[in-house]
Amino acid sequence: MKVVLTQLELSSEPTDQFQRVRVALGRARVTLGPADILVLPERFDFRSPELYRASATKLARDLDCHVVAGSCHVLQGEKTVNAGIVVDPGGCILAEYEKLRPYGHELTRVSPGLRLGQFQIAGRRIVVLICADFWFSDVFERIGTLPDLVLVPALSVTRKPTSAYAQALWWHLSVCRSYEFGAYVGISDWAEGSHLPLGRPAGVAGFADPTVVQPERLFERVGGTGVLVVEPDFERLERFRRDRIERGFFWRPLPEKR
Repeated sequence: MKVVLTQLELSSEPTDQFQRVRVALGRARVTLGPADILVLPERFDFRSPELYRASATKLARDLDCHVVAGSCHVLQGEKTVNAGIVVDPGGCILAEYEKLRPYGHELTRVSPGLRLGQFQIAGRRIVVLICADFWFSDVFERIGTLPDLVLVPALSVTRKPTSAYAQALWWHLSVCRSYEFGAYVGISDWAEGSHLPLGRPAGVAGFADPTVVQPERLFERVGGTGVLVVEPDFERLERFRRDRIERGFFWRPLPEKR
């Protein structure tokens, strides 16, 4: 399984940003197959939900891979939620997910969602958490069985003079989450130079690997191409988990108080 993470210069204008992904993948000479996953950032599409779904479905079919299609704002009855879909290579919707905890300017625009994105590929458990949801550890308790891979469509923003503060926080959190819960973590985000009227994207995309022993490899950033391709080694992850279980140093829910 290959996981493709993205960090491209995007825009909040209602344009077809799926084409930008196609161009970036072509430049990076990325080839994908049915077991692979392409992850897009949060709020990837500012057009209608119908265009968002149609474009995500077409992209998955054209690339012959799974697409975690970021998110867009969707009207549900009288409320709007920040929601996304996972599309399989045949163009079928494999899972749907919603942002549980709106953040910042979203608080006046969208309501908290309810659905966690959970699905499996080749027997591997995968969960999708939209941006700020990744920052709340209680979400992992709601998942039930711990995932093998956590995918985070993000639209990170910073109020600081530079992005360094937000980047450090995100990267440290990703390593901690991956180590505590024994799972790989992949983040896709907007690049720092993206157009966003409210806030400035921090560009925090990358991949956290809890199984490595070299500190500099615990988190690998998405580089200047805007695309990072990783191949999670799930057998190595299982060995990592067994070692931590044997030492009594693996996450378990606390027993209920009597």
